[in-house]
Amino acid sequence: MFRYTSKHSGATVGSMLKGYKGVLVADAHSVYDHLYADGQVTEAGCWAHARRYFFKSLTSEPEQARAAIALIGKLFKLERNFEGLSTKKRKKERLKKSRPIVDAFFDWCDARVDTVLDDTPLAKAVGYVRNQREALHTFLRDGRIPIHNNGSERELRRQAVGRKNWLFVGNDDAGQVNATFVALIASCEMHGIEPWAYLRDLFCLLPRWPKSRVLELSPARWTETKENPRTQQLLAADVFRQLSLGAYDDQLDRA
Repeated sequence: MFRYTSKHSGATVGSMLKGYKGVLVADAHSVYDHLYADGQVTEAGCWAHARRYFFKSLTSEPEQARAAIALIGKLFKLERNFEGLSTKKRKKERLKKSRPIVDAFFDWCDARVDTVLDDTPLAKAVGYVRNQREALHTFLRDGRIPIHNNGSERELRRQAVGRKNWLFVGNDDAGQVNATFVALIASCEMHGIEPWAYLRDLFCLLPRWPKSRVLELSPARWTETKENPRTQQLLAADVFRQLSLGAYDDQLDRA
């Protein structure tokens, strides 16, 4: 889900996640802090963000940075081995194999608190993970929780790169429209659906589709909905779709 807001603030986050209860996998940005205050939302730290801080210290203190990165790398390798396991089995394997590495990592960080130079990249890295100690342990207690939010970060790149190209979206209304389309396209990619064809058929169906069944048109349910005979009838009868398919076939012929 992508949602446009004009500000990146705690109030904005609170509005977007109002009423949410559960686990939130996120970086340590202060805009999320108030969500954890009453215990309804559990903070799960991101080990990729933790690792990023040590990457920044590679140029100044390479040996120390590599030692920390190597320990975090072991956690990522284990996670790849745990893919496909049930939630219960993954938790068991994490406690058995990942927990000792996490303990060793924090022991390593604690041992350097009094020796790292203030305001250096390594000091900031050690400070970050020690402040996030509890949150970075959360994944050990629940096999459903990923150890990083790289999936979200990767999806956000489409917006980060886009901003450089668009420069402006015009106004807040345009920003909301942009977020809606980006969410649809990202969801199509997640479900293996070709987005151009999906949006074409979506626009053809919407004028005659009952509002009470709009979720049937979401990318998550699109394959099933499109195979429905009634849906096929509506698409086949749409003049715009016939014209667009003809234009597309012409382009293929010319190619």
